[in-house]
Amino acid sequence: MRNRLPRLCLGATLVLLAACGDRSTLQPGADVGPQPMLKAPDKGLIPTVNIAPAKGWPAGGMPTPAAGLAVNAFGVALDHPRWLTVLPNGDVLVAETNAPKREGRGIKGYVMAKVMARAGAGVPSANRISLLRDTDGDGVADLKSVFLKDLNSPFGMALVGDTLYVANTDGVLRFPYKEGATEILDKGQLVAPLPGGPLNHHWTKNIIASKDGSKLYATTGSNSNVAENGIENEENRAAILEIDIASGKTRVFASGLRNPNGLAWHPQTGALWTVVNERDLIGSDLVPDYLTSVKDGGFYGWPYSYYGKHVDTRVKPPRPDLVARAIAPDYALGAHVAALGLAFYDGTLLPEQYRHGAIVGNHGSWNRRPHAGYNVVFVPFKDGMPGGKPVELLTGFINGEGEAYGRPVGVAVDRKGAVLVADDVGNVIWRVVPDAR
Repeated sequence: MRNRLPRLCLGATLVLLAACGDRSTLQPGADVGPQPMLKAPDKGLIPTVNIAPAKGWPAGGMPTPAAGLAVNAFGVALDHPRWLTVLPNGDVLVAETNAPKREGRGIKGYVMAKVMARAGAGVPSANRISLLRDTDGDGVADLKSVFLKDLNSPFGMALVGDTLYVANTDGVLRFPYKEGATEILDKGQLVAPLPGGPLNHHWTKNIIASKDGSKLYATTGSNSNVAENGIENEENRAAILEIDIASGKTRVFASGLRNPNGLAWHPQTGALWTVVNERDLIGSDLVPDYLTSVKDGGFYGWPYSYYGKHVDTRVKPPRPDLVARAIAPDYALGAHVAALGLAFYDGTLLPEQYRHGAIVGNHGSWNRRPHAGYNVVFVPFKDGMPGGKPVELLTGFINGEGEAYGRPVGVAVDRKGAVLVADDVGNVIWRVVPDAR
C-alpha cells in the first residue's frame, strides 16, 4: 500500500492540474511572426499542465508531409534520438541521449519529473552516438553502428577537419575522426567544460563551429524557469558561449537566452541564428518561443524581461538596467511550441521556395491548452531575414485524443538535400523529399 500512495497522489495531482489553469484566447497565429501579440501574464496560482502522453507510432504510421513532399523512415529502432549531424561523406550521426541524473527538488521536482516521463522524456540516457549509413542510396539507412559510447548525455556534434567535437552535458570533448569510420574507440579529450552540476535544469548543450574552424559556439540553457534557484546558479547559463578551440578559453558571446538549442549559420549572410525556448507558468499565450539572429555581446532579456523589455515581475530583485539593454527577438514561433531543431535549407532537392529558409523542429508543449508545436515548420527568408508565415513541413505527431505518436527534435539536411528529423518518442529518423508521384 505504501508503494501505491505516491502514485495515487501523483495521479490525483495530475488530474487536478489538467482540470485547472488557463486556455489560449489568441487567434491562431497571433503569437507568430516578427511582431507577435503578447497578452498580459496569467497570475493564477495553478499552472496549466496539458501533457500529450507518449504513445509511439502505430504499425505503418508516419507523419504527414506538406503538399508536394513525401516522408519515409530513414533510421528506426533508435533509443531516444535527439540530435543529428551529417558528415561530408553522407553518414548521419545520431545522439541517442536524455537527461543525466539530477538532484531532487522536493515535491515540485518530483511532480515535474513524472510529467516529463509521461511525455516520453523519462527514459534513461543511452549516452551514445550512433552512425547511420545508406549504402545503396535508396533513402533508407541499411547500416547502423555504435559510433561513440559511454558519453555523458551527449547532444551537439561538430566536425572540423579530422576532429569531431561532441558536447556532453558538462563539457566539450574532441575525438580523432577518419572518413568512413564506423566507430571511434579513442578516449575523448576535454576541450572546455560546460556548466553542468547536480541541478543542471536545461541539460542539452549544442555546438556549432565557426566557418574558419577556430571556434565553437555552445548553447547553455538556464538552471531554472526564471532564476528561482538563485541567480548565482546561472553563471555561464542562458547563453551562447564562444570557445577558442586551440586554448579552450571560453567567453559569453550572447546572454539572456533562456534555453537556446538549435544553432545555424545563414547561408547568405553568414549570421549566427538560434531557436530559444522561453519561460513557462504565466499562461498558455506567454511567452512565444522564438527564432533570432545572435549579436556578439547581445542581451535578450532572461530572466528579467521577455520579448525585449516586457518585465517579468516574478524575478526579484528587478534589474531595470539590464531590461533597458534587452534585444527583442527577430521572429516568434508561438507560445510553448518548444522549438529545438534548426537548420537552414541550402539544398536543391526540395522546391525553390524552400531555399535559404529556416527549418525548425518543434518538440511540443506541456504548459499550454490547446497543445502547440509537435510539428516541423519552415520559415521563409528574404534578404537574410524571416520573410513570411511559417509553413508546416511535417504534422501528425499528435493524434485526436491528444496522444503523441512522436516528438520532433533535431533537424538536418543530408548530402542529397533531403530533410532529416529526429523523433525521440517514435525512435525514428524521418526523411523528407519531394513527392515523386
